[in-house]
Amino acid sequence: MAFTIIMILALPLAARSFVMNLEPRRTVLRVGDAQALRCSARDCVGSATFTWTSLEDKPLFARTESPSPSVSLLVMDPVTTEHENVVVCKVTCGNEMKQMFTAVKVYSFPRAPVVSGNEHMQAGEAGALTCVVSDVYPSEYLEIDWLQGETVLHTEEGKTDVSAVSSTYKRTPQPEDNGKEITCRARHGFEGMPEEQKTKETTVSLNVMYAPRDIKISEAAVVMMGMSFTLMCSAEGNPSPVTVWRRRGLAGRSVALGEGETLTVHNVTVSHTGAYECETSNSVGSVRATVNISVQTPPRNTSIAVSPSSELKEGDGVTISCHTDSVPAALLVLRRVSEGQQTELQSSPDSTSSSLTLSSVQLADSGLYQCEAVNQHGSQTASVQVSVTVYPLEVELSPGEGLVTVERGTSFTLSCRARDCPHPAFFWKSPLDAPVHSRSETQGPSSRLFLGPVEPQDERAYTCEVKCGSVLKARRTEIKVYSFPSDPVIEGVGAHVAGEMSTLRCSVRDVFPAGRLQVEWLDGDEVLLSEEGSFSSGLQNRTSTLTFTPGAGHQGRRITCRASLHMEGVPANASVRSAVTTVALHYSPRNTSIAVSPSSELKEGDGVTISCHTDSVPAGLLVLRRVSEGQQTELQSSPDSTSSSLTLSSVQLADSGLYQCEAINQHGSQTASVQLIVKAPPRNTTVQVLPSSQVQEGQNVTICCRTVSFPPPAVTLTKLGRGVELHSPDGTFVLLNLTPNDTGLYQVNVTNDLGFETEVFTISVMERQSSPPPSWNNLIFSITGLGAVAIMGTTAGLVIHHLNQARKRGVYELAKSTQQPI
Repeated sequence: MAFTIIMILALPLAARSFVMNLEPRRTVLRVGDAQALRCSARDCVGSATFTWTSLEDKPLFARTESPSPSVSLLVMDPVTTEHENVVVCKVTCGNEMKQMFTAVKVYSFPRAPVVSGNEHMQAGEAGALTCVVSDVYPSEYLEIDWLQGETVLHTEEGKTDVSAVSSTYKRTPQPEDNGKEITCRARHGFEGMPEEQKTKETTVSLNVMYAPRDIKISEAAVVMMGMSFTLMCSAEGNPSPVTVWRRRGLAGRSVALGEGETLTVHNVTVSHTGAYECETSNSVGSVRATVNISVQTPPRNTSIAVSPSSELKEGDGVTISCHTDSVPAALLVLRRVSEGQQTELQSSPDSTSSSLTLSSVQLADSGLYQCEAVNQHGSQTASVQVSVTVYPLEVELSPGEGLVTVERGTSFTLSCRARDCPHPAFFWKSPLDAPVHSRSETQGPSSRLFLGPVEPQDERAYTCEVKCGSVLKARRTEIKVYSFPSDPVIEGVGAHVAGEMSTLRCSVRDVFPAGRLQVEWLDGDEVLLSEEGSFSSGLQNRTSTLTFTPGAGHQGRRITCRASLHMEGVPANASVRSAVTTVALHYSPRNTSIAVSPSSELKEGDGVTISCHTDSVPAGLLVLRRVSEGQQTELQSSPDSTSSSLTLSSVQLADSGLYQCEAINQHGSQTASVQLIVKAPPRNTTVQVLPSSQVQEGQNVTICCRTVSFPPPAVTLTKLGRGVELHSPDGTFVLLNLTPNDTGLYQVNVTNDLGFETEVFTISVMERQSSPPPSWNNLIFSITGLGAVAIMGTTAGLVIHHLNQARKRGVYELAKSTQQPI
């Protein structure tokens, strides 16, 4: 195209050019509309040819029309998103061609947003409102706002390449939100759209469904029998709630009474007394309220009853019960009338029933018992006669009277039995008639006192007192408590070192009585120390300390701590306990050794295991290190060990050195060492010719050979083809007063016990034309004079440099200079 334009510009201007026009030059079209692009050619002599093309790689999706020879239309009917393009109109008039292009932009925003999710929202539950804007193009220019009034609640932007843009706004509505309006506003920000088409919005009302609330019900009422009452109940809810009335009957049962906000009951009786429940419900939930209605009457059907009988024996138990029907509840008064005297026994206000229990009746409890019921509407009385006679009594206590020894923590039971008394009353007491707080259990003529788990504070005398009517008898026993639950525990204070003072402690826990405990230290049958306990009112932990200075003969000696509780009644197998400890003397590391397997002389690449061992108490720290060229490298550290090992799977030359095993504990240290040698055949051999491998006739050269190997190799220099072989112990050769005959290939052979390596290089000697070859005298002078000094200085400097580099890398380098004629 560029070539075509240049050619057009280069045409002679003698002919008049036609005028081309394309309109509109930039247009923004709405999807669904009909639109045409107009391309025209004015002042064209002859006929004009129109061609419509696209700059983008896609079809035009449009038809062309020609309303006149000088005009062509590109018709897009209807406009779709596929019409978005850069359209080119080319016009050819004779031999002249012109073209123009226009950018066609397309948008679509045909309808207002559609909002859903607002119809059935649940109060208090998270809900989602959805706003959908369909047939949008380009969708990435669309922005959706959620508003309530003028407050923006949520904003979302459209995504690329979607035809429908949706936005979800999540909220948890409350009942107060019902009926409120919310707006989804969509704005298309596409440049070129008419402003009035850029914004569309939809407003909807929120329908928030919620269970009935704020229920209101009539106040509680008191109604006299035969009258009427009306109850009212109402509540707010969405959907509108329905009200149902029920009355709660006996056993929690409810009786349905009707529907509606009002309930009226006529000609009430006592049966209408109760709780009236109003339940207001809709599809979301329900709420209930209750009101109590009381129908009042004077006392009726008053009665008095005696159980188990009105004829009793002294000591029997009896219950006297009163009952009446009365609303409101009456005052119930129970009294006894004997020999013309009235004694009020019980007064129960606001009651319809009451009872009085006499756990052990006496002769004085005989008489006429009356129950009188009284309320504001009247009173009523009922009566019954009660007669009381006496019983004999005998008491037995087990274990019998005397002294009983009990171990702490065990359970112990005292049993008391009453004879010839059907309903005895048992009382367990300690000295000074103090009550006993342990659990007791009485069944018929027997009572048991449970002591468990027994503690030292339970040590006392216990009395069982039995009352049968007016007869009172008692039996007594005394309990002694002991605690000796576990064997002694021996602990060492610090280490046992020969010649130094050592301490052993023997602890006995939870002993009672501590004053009866004896602790003895024994060496075999010999008593080393004996201590007696001191008085204590509770459990005590006793500790006895034995101090001694062990010698070499104490090693392995068994020291016994024996504790004995000297108390009557303690079983023989529980009165003596002991613990034994063996004296183990501590010492610093000894017999420390280091071993290398399979050998201390290895080939490079071999595997080796280095083992350390020592004898020390306590076990200490084992450190394995390598010492090479004065540098120590720690390889392994093993705390609390008497042996350790390190395996090198493939040794290298750098692993050669002195290996040390050091054993350390708090009493001292000891070190053992072994030399490890790693051998390798020559490798990485390099040859350096100084000052150069190309020299002038009469010059000298130094040949330095460097290799990696152990043991150090023998080095030979041979000029190939001549057969003369030079030897050097250090790999350095000096060739003096070279002539052109010395030009050729040279070979260095580096050999040790494990192998060899060769290097071949070339030396070129250029013939000197201007001066005759030097004589032997000059040669000797040059070697012994300044030339020799210069060569030695240069060579020594190079050799020192290479030696330093080799030492850093841990390899051998043959670097000393020896003058050799060839």
